[in-house]
Amino acid sequence: MSERIAITGGIGSGKSYVCKLLKARGIEVYDCDAGAKHVLATSAEVRRRLTELIGADAYMADGRLNKAVVASFLLASEDNKKAINAIVHPAVMDDFISSGKAWMESAILFESGCDRFVDKVVAVTAPDDVRISRIMMRDNITRAKAQEWIDCQMSQEEIRRRSDFEIINDGRQDVESQIEDIINNILKQKCYRQS
Repeated sequence: MSERIAITGGIGSGKSYVCKLLKARGIEVYDCDAGAKHVLATSAEVRRRLTELIGADAYMADGRLNKAVVASFLLASEDNKKAINAIVHPAVMDDFISSGKAWMESAILFESGCDRFVDKVVAVTAPDDVRISRIMMRDNITRAKAQEWIDCQMSQEEIRRRSDFEIINDGRQDVESQIEDIINNILKQKCYRQS
């Protein structure tokens, strides 16, 4: 079985850009956000457990997730958030593992505990001023709001500390060559362990 590798990083660091470059190399990356939407929409087990937790109105009559009801429940307390995450995160990891993909992208890899499902972690980082500019442009929000979003997440220093590799995506460094180095490093480590 091939190693599982996660791409993570704070908002505005450029994870999606790195994933696009990986895709251009023929490496398919599982998107945990899309995976969460998929399991919430299609998993009978997730639906059953969320309905037991939140109530019959967690899903609408047509079978779609009632986002307003779920969001209201989630935001009501930290315990509610943990209870939802305890249902959704394992289902997303099951979906990732069954996807057959070796790489995944997760913004909340460490917070969700999903780092235990992978062998290596790649942190995508960028200076805060670069991240703020990207977020402001992408989401058409104020500098203060962008900073607020950054402050809500695990610090970039902590993400970097807990990762095996780092890609600096500051708009100046060559991201392609950093990806190349990481892939070669992973392959070298794998060959070393097998010999």
